[in-house]
Amino acid sequence: MLTQPTLEKLCTMRLRGMAEAFREQQEDAAMQRLSFEERLGLLIDRQWNWRANRALDRRLRNARLQGPACVEDIDFRTARGLDRQLVRSLTTESVWVREHQNLFLLGPTGIGKTWLARALAQKACRDGYTAYFTKATELFRDLAMARADGSLRKLLYRLSRVDVLIVDDWAMAPLADGERREFLEICDERYQARSMLLTSQLPVSAWHAQIGDPTVADSILDRLVHNAHRLELSGESLRKKRSRKSDGGE
Repeated sequence: MLTQPTLEKLCTMRLRGMAEAFREQQEDAAMQRLSFEERLGLLIDRQWNWRANRALDRRLRNARLQGPACVEDIDFRTARGLDRQLVRSLTTESVWVREHQNLFLLGPTGIGKTWLARALAQKACRDGYTAYFTKATELFRDLAMARADGSLRKLLYRLSRVDVLIVDDWAMAPLADGERREFLEICDERYQARSMLLTSQLPVSAWHAQIGDPTVADSILDRLVHNAHRLELSGESLRKKRSRKSDGGE
């Protein structure tokens, strides 16, 4: 039998999905009744799916989404002003990423902005796009460290290549001079070429003051706000609601 040498060759060629399917075909008598073309088609389908799943796993791992979240689990029943029509239009093949548009998730703490950002990023990964999730404090810390050790250009280049850059808790504190100038460079590199997703407790109208320098703020907001979608959430903190339920208050 040539089964083992064939399996070894498939593995050597990194066709592991096809190798697994070939092994299963050899062990399943029903498969022997299929034509050569049918069996070959099944082998190719398995290899295609295996590679697609591996690529998705890699995109999700690199995205650092830090917890399970998917758009199919979005809660539209809770009153928080979530626009179902807009969410569905955005998540259809992640059209906002394809069109290089930005997205702002705005609202008070505990309303579900971070979870929703992760769900939208996870959907983008499933649709074949790359993503990277970071909190604003972590982003500026990483930029400061890269500036200090001489790797700033490398970090900025890496950030510029990601299809969706998610910055959580944006504009929570005033930006220092180096922070706003580096963030401007990030925005400039991504403008009309990649997408950004920002979550913030502050309305867009308050971002200018948080950025600081009027000229830099104008430049950043011009690149961010142009062609951007906004999901403005409101209502009571979901964390507080869950806490009351666990305590028997509801």
